Amino acid sequence: MTEAYLGLGTNLGDREAYLARALDLLAETEGVKIGKISRVYRSAPWGITDQPEFLNICVQISTWLNPEELLRACKQVEMLIGRTRTERWGPREIDVDVLLIDGVDFDTPNLTIPHRRLVERRFVLEPLSEIAPDWVIDGMAVVDLARYLRADVPDQMCEPDEKATQRVSQLRGSAVVE
Repeated sequence: MTEAYLGLGTNLGDREAYLARALDLLAETEGVKIGKISRVYRSAPWGITDQPEFLNICVQISTWLNPEELLRACKQVEMLIGRTRTERWGPREIDVDVLLIDGVDFDTPNLTIPHRRLVERRFVLEPLSEIAPDWVIDGMAVVDLARYLRADVPDQMCEPDEKATQRVSQLRGSAVVE
């Protein structure tokens, strides 16, 4: 099994329930075993800024799936939750991104590992730094990349949300998304 990291985000509907359901669906996916899960972070929208705040988490997994199979599993989770794609970087019920896979550099039109914009996004680096602080990307540890963005790009609001973290934890195994 190979160590990998996923990023999950949502800004529509019952956001905590969507995160909990996505975690449950990932845990039920053959070839995926969930490890560490970050706290939930509230973050400002990125790309298209005229939309609701996001809730984001990062998840460590172990998997025997290859990168493309893992991407398909993530897209299946999005589909089962009811994600509707309207515009790039627009509002969404759930987004499940493959961020990192140990020992894998991968670049196709559908998937790039490490994730193409990972080092630009606090909403990914902050939760990722909780569960993979020493992972090195482009010569820098994730914790240092997060610290850099925190200091140099303060307009990318990204803060832990303890109430949302507790609710996601409580909903795990029972999250019903309507």
